[in-house]
Amino acid sequence: MPKIAFLGAGRMASAIVDGLLAQKVSAPADLACTDGGDGTATALAKRTGVSAPAGLAALFAGADTVVLACKPQQLATLDPQITDLAAGKLVLSILAGKRLATLGRVFPRARNVVRAMPNTPGQIGAGITAWSALHPLTPADRALVDAILGALGQVVAVPEAQLDAVTGLSGSGPAYVFEFAAALRDAGEAAGLPRDAAWRLARETVLGAAKLMAQSPLEPEELRNQVTSPNGTTFAGLKRMEAHNFRGVMKETVLAATARSEELSRDG
Repeated sequence: MPKIAFLGAGRMASAIVDGLLAQKVSAPADLACTDGGDGTATALAKRTGVSAPAGLAALFAGADTVVLACKPQQLATLDPQITDLAAGKLVLSILAGKRLATLGRVFPRARNVVRAMPNTPGQIGAGITAWSALHPLTPADRALVDAILGALGQVVAVPEAQLDAVTGLSGSGPAYVFEFAAALRDAGEAAGLPRDAAWRLARETVLGAAKLMAQSPLEPEELRNQVTSPNGTTFAGLKRMEAHNFRGVMKETVLAATARSEELSRDG
């Protein structure tokens, strides 16, 4: 793997570094990181053995690829020398709401710019990341993008116009799953279970159902039907969900998040 420089060393950057090292895609000597002064780069370097050079020139020296993992609002305040330092390099951004056109203006001499939307399960290598490139990627750069983002889990290429919908679905989606699990726990407690037992049952039910979906070729509706007997307990619960338009609520939830992503992206 070519050398990679990380501009930012927070949770997602750390997850990518951890994944690259765990999968033996990169060696510590091939990775370097910096931060905005919050100490995360030093901590990451101490934990993993990657370098944390002082200054952008030292960070970019010898790097083939730059991963933008700082806060989105910091993009406008980056040292202007970054334009020259990134010349000829592949720039991969995980900054929420920053469009390819904006990134292209900041890095006009980069060999290509890629915008990606990961999600938080990437912190344990179980995420899914969608990405889009400013220009068609060469086979080598496509492999590089897949390897870097693959450190977080699965990878999918989409047109940039779909990235706001990706944000609404998979970017924000883990929060919806966490909320569902919390609601399931509270419902179990309301039904008479102790809170700790209700939480264990809810958590393992969500986890087990997700694993079953991942391993089954069946659509989720078919798996649902396998659990549902006519006029049985599951049927009674599903009818109540239907009565309260559960699917409609979820559709509105994703569309609201998508619309907000579109608003934020217009500023980026």
